[in-house]
Amino acid sequence: MKTLSALFAGLAFVAQAHAAQPLLSPEELQARLADPQVRVIDIRDAKSYEANHIPGAVNAPYGQWRGPASNPGELPALPKLTQLVQRLGLSPTSHAVVVSSGADATDFGASARVYWTLKVLGLKELSILNGGVGGWSQAKLPLSKDVVSVVASSFQPALDMSLIATKEEVAQHVKAGDAVLVDARPENFFNGQTRAPAAKVPGTLPGAVNFRHDKWFAAGSSSFVPADQARQIAASSPIDPAKETVSFCNTGHWAATNWFAMSEVLGQKNVKLYAGSMTEWSQDPSGLPMANVPSRVSQLLIDAKIWSDKTFK
Repeated sequence: MKTLSALFAGLAFVAQAHAAQPLLSPEELQARLADPQVRVIDIRDAKSYEANHIPGAVNAPYGQWRGPASNPGELPALPKLTQLVQRLGLSPTSHAVVVSSGADATDFGASARVYWTLKVLGLKELSILNGGVGGWSQAKLPLSKDVVSVVASSFQPALDMSLIATKEEVAQHVKAGDAVLVDARPENFFNGQTRAPAAKVPGTLPGAVNFRHDKWFAAGSSSFVPADQARQIAASSPIDPAKETVSFCNTGHWAATNWFAMSEVLGQKNVKLYAGSMTEWSQDPSGLPMANVPSRVSQLLIDAKIWSDKTFK
């Protein structure tokens, strides 16, 4: 464990030497607001943003960064993402700070997924506001209702495929057993006791290890732990910084937190996010291999519960 901790510490030092801090406290963000290159991106819904937001923040609700209802984890088409980042006035010189509500660990995943998307598009100076708007409010920092208007950019992004694990690549890893496949979901998903509504079959990737996305947070907290504590958590986990790693979940949301922890906080260079995750995998018409798949009777019971929850709640 000590060896792993030392390796993670070295990786994190290298990563942080060449980029913005991946996590900013409310006070650290406030000190940067006067910088014209800083662009605060509030990913809450429009109503919440209009009620109050960090001064100067622009609004781009999380849904705009996601795929269709059939698989929300799917990365939107490049033209759509290009239009979005241009509207936000982003360019390679921007320092984009992603801000969510700060409600809980799952909410943090929204920030991490947008951060990952921006990095996929080629932006390098990126941060997440640790604790979101909730943390900002708790720090008693000012909020605004002012309408924010920014000049659109002409930025033409290109996808950085080194950060993306495609279904075909994951299938090769499953066949070869040459990567660490990290399932970020709660145990009941990993064990095949339930599934996401858009997924067809419960279960996980063959050979996957389970490491819940919320392990990076103190119980009941919505703030990511300090880097030294993150290294301790990683050292006692199935994560191996020496091996190629794929982070996945149901729709690439919870998995984004694990990707963020490994890639940005710990500095691991060989980790990718499988955006489509188990929803895409289970929908494949060829019937891709899966582990922890329950019996047909159990699947029918799971289907009935999902239908009931959707219909009567």
